[in-house]
Amino acid sequence: MTNLRWTPHALEGLADRELGREEVEETIDEPALTVPGRGNRTVFLRKYHDRVLGQEMLLCVVAEQHGDEVVVVTVYKASKIDKYLGGGSS
Repeated sequence: MTNLRWTPHALEGLADRELGREEVEETIDEPALTVPGRGNRTVFLRKYHDRVLGQEMLLCVVAEQHGDEVVVVTVYKASKIDKYLGGGSS
């Protein structure tokens, strides 16, 4: 497991989107895809089943690496999976 630190914004995003920390941790540890973000940020992407919406969604986690620690900046989910993963990649 990765050593994580959460920004207040990321924790608020978890609550607003009804996501669990374990979903975010799994996305960082086993992403389907990572893409560079702005500055030194990385966006981790992974499909998951959203229990609230009852459908497959894409979890997007924006994070920064600081030494041996990953700082979770924000989290969001998207329904247009192919837009982000390019036509069915998992």
